[in-house]
Amino acid sequence: MFKKILKSYDYSLIISILLLCAFGLIMIYSSSIAWAVQRYNVESDYFYQKQKIWLMMFGGIFLITALIPYKIMKFKRVLVLIVLGSILLLGGLFVFGDVAGGAQSWYAFGSFKFQPSEFVKIAVIIYLAAVYAKKQAYINQFNKGVLPPLAYLFVVCFLIILQPDYGTASIIAFISATIIFCSGMNYKTISKLVMIALVILIPVMIAMKGEIFSKERMNRFSVLDNPFADAQDEGYHLVNSYIAIGSGGVNGLGLGQSVQKLGYLPESHTDFIMAVIAEELGIWGVGFVILLLAYIVLRGIYIGLQCKDPFGSLLAIGISSMIGIQAFINLAGVSGTIPLTGVPLPFISYGGSSLLSLAAATGILVNVSMFTKFERKYKHQEEQTDKRTYSQDGKVLYIK
Repeated sequence: MFKKILKSYDYSLIISILLLCAFGLIMIYSSSIAWAVQRYNVESDYFYQKQKIWLMMFGGIFLITALIPYKIMKFKRVLVLIVLGSILLLGGLFVFGDVAGGAQSWYAFGSFKFQPSEFVKIAVIIYLAAVYAKKQAYINQFNKGVLPPLAYLFVVCFLIILQPDYGTASIIAFISATIIFCSGMNYKTISKLVMIALVILIPVMIAMKGEIFSKERMNRFSVLDNPFADAQDEGYHLVNSYIAIGSGGVNGLGLGQSVQKLGYLPESHTDFIMAVIAEELGIWGVGFVILLLAYIVLRGIYIGLQCKDPFGSLLAIGISSMIGIQAFINLAGVSGTIPLTGVPLPFISYGGSSLLSLAAATGILVNVSMFTKFERKYKHQEEQTDKRTYSQDGKVLYIK
């Protein structure tokens, strides 16, 4: 049995995840050397050393979630802990939270910082997947099957918006929309849900228009048209990102040879790490990252389609959408396709909370993949064996 379980693990998925993590560590070292000394006045390998610690923790969390059967997460007691724990963590920020980047989104314990909203993404995926999987028999009954789970989603997004962190709230909303769309609801039910969402969101946006449509936020949109028109202020980040990407060309300047990371490109080891990759490794480095990210996302969707368990299927799709949405937002922001939002590049950017939440998410995805493959391959073999009748000398007499 143990050998069969080991054979059922998706090693191509595991290797892709590990390759991205290893590549990210190398690029964090390369991109953060100058920033660590100039901005934070610490050792040049400061962020590299911290990321190594995060990666060791990543390995532990990934191993645990990849080994423990994912189905225990749909038990009522586990779901209650997930829901209450996530709400308490978000609520506690308004009392004990640390302000960084204009948002009260962090718990600070000395040099250690923890952003609970990163883990709330996983909590939302687990909860919605479990509840909508359970409600399959009446998934299109609006009051009974559709609306009740959304109360938790509303509370979570509301608490995150109050921090304020519109980017994370939007990501959670998009992930939830993906799970809802794939849950089996018909288009009529989804249309009703969209109308209700608009009825709720429009008055909220009008009430908060001063915050949502502030001058600073609107500048993020206007600068997309021509960031060079205000290269020293609003367009500074994007201009230096363009310079880094353009300087790299096809083959890049060489690993460690980036010029933009020497104080010109802010957050070169976090939000703009892909610009440094483009400058140093050219299209080959960029292509390597995008192909591996695309493989993980598409593999996750494939696992979701193959899984016969509705809970496992929605889990896989939710996790895949989380990685895909975050990767798209980061890459689109760095390339000037959408406004900058401060979303890290999955597995590559520096950051503990993001990396550890990805460890839990991808471990669960690998676990779903393992059980799906195990049940499809070995359960089928057992069923075939049970249908055969053997003679005393081991020959098959007949098959039912």
